Amino acid sequence: MSPPTAIIAEDEAPLRVELLALLAELWPALQVLEACADGRQAIAALKRHQPTFAFLDIRMPGATGLQVARAAEASTHIVFITAYDTFAVEAFEEGAIDYLLKPIDRERLQLTIKRLSARLGAPQPAGMEDVLARLEARLGAQPDRIRWITASAGGAVRMVAIEDVLFFQSQDKHTRVVTTTDEVHIRKPLTELLSQLDPNAFWQVHRSAVVKVSAIRSVKRDEDGKLQLQINGRAEKLAVSPTFASRFRGM
Repeated sequence: MSPPTAIIAEDEAPLRVELLALLAELWPALQVLEACADGRQAIAALKRHQPTFAFLDIRMPGATGLQVARAAEASTHIVFITAYDTFAVEAFEEGAIDYLLKPIDRERLQLTIKRLSARLGAPQPAGMEDVLARLEARLGAQPDRIRWITASAGGAVRMVAIEDVLFFQSQDKHTRVVTTTDEVHIRKPLTELLSQLDPNAFWQVHRSAVVKVSAIRSVKRDEDGKLQLQINGRAEKLAVSPTFASRFRGM
């Protein structure tokens, strides 16, 4: 019997690398034929390889994981990677598709591997089209909010929960992600991050800064009359540009 094969499609490079490493460790018999950074690459990889399994991020540029899944052959079993617990309730409970929640848990991946191993040689479970349709309805109704920030730190992957972030700040080609106790740098631009943040929880206060509203300790004017924010747990101050000063009118 030929060894099982797989492709991975995950647009966040640190998570993609981490999943590759975990699969190599926990399932050495699995041959990962291609690791893709977006949905279009994944569809092309499916056509080239017709793998046994496809690990697909739900939300990707180019094509969503659901669109990629529709392009898969009946012999390819789908595992979705998602940061949204709601996707792991109704549809996945039916057993037609397996899933991994971000950040990827080692024990949960071991359970997934056990389930996938039991499906070797079998076609996709019945009802796949109905499951994908329900997931697409959920995907369209749910705001594209991120729950985790992933960053490379040396040879490791750092996971920062979005609720721990105090502010984001553009620096050269990176975005600085600051918490009370630490900070990391990521390559995702601030403009792209902003569209994925809850606008009620995070406010843009400058072209180069987005701050968590609940982290603002005080708002004061400097000697030039410009607004500055004091952030909980941080000594530094954030400038508020005139464009966003109206947010603090009356303070």
